Amino acid sequence: MAQVLRHIHLPGIVPYSTAARLQESLVSRFLTSKPPSNAPAPPPHIITAQFAPVYTCGRREIGTVSPEQQEHLRANGRADFVEAMRGGQTTFHGPGQLVAYPIIDLRTHKLTPRDYVCLLEKSLIATCAKYGIKAMTTEHTGVWTSPDDKIAAIGVHMRRNITSHGIGLNVGTDLWWFDRIVACGLEGKRTTSFEKQGVVGKSVEEVGTEYVNQIAGRLLAVEDVDSAGQEEVSRYLQA
Repeated sequence: MAQVLRHIHLPGIVPYSTAARLQESLVSRFLTSKPPSNAPAPPPHIITAQFAPVYTCGRREIGTVSPEQQEHLRANGRADFVEAMRGGQTTFHGPGQLVAYPIIDLRTHKLTPRDYVCLLEKSLIATCAKYGIKAMTTEHTGVWTSPDDKIAAIGVHMRRNITSHGIGLNVGTDLWWFDRIVACGLEGKRTTSFEKQGVVGKSVEEVGTEYVNQIAGRLLAVEDVDSAGQEEVSRYLQA
């Protein structure tokens, strides 16, 4: 059966917690539709946003980041620190970075977990290509413009084949924030962005729309994208 991908874009700069609450609400809807329930399954969703400055660590690091390091990351109140259930290690999200969280049922789209990560990577590479940036995968997770320059991070979570979390693609991000950590635990690597690659003047919202279209084009049984209007986004956030 053909489906429509529901795109929920959170306008402006939002706290990490706003997207996290919305994401958990959508995941719960998917999980409650699983057997033995007879509830109808929701359509695939994708949340896009840009966050207020926040460092997040992956589930393997939960409980291991010292209070002193957390205080350092908060940069005298300029950023938050959050423990997340995604894969991967400590990274930064902030203004100028596209965050995209697909919430889908892998079985509906006949994807294995590895297939799904490949789909995210290929969609990132195609999005970069749309703006004249040649990107690639390497032996390390994420998408890169060279073996040493990372433009997008990937960190996902799966529960009963329902996906959450996703990607962070640097469009106009202030890369200083990444200098304060060993990004994703990779010594000697750098972080780059659209702007550092010479592509300026592109908004996170514009790049996000392109990325959502790239995802939709690669998801089996998805025939279109339906973008939630402002009033509908408000209802999602209040649910």
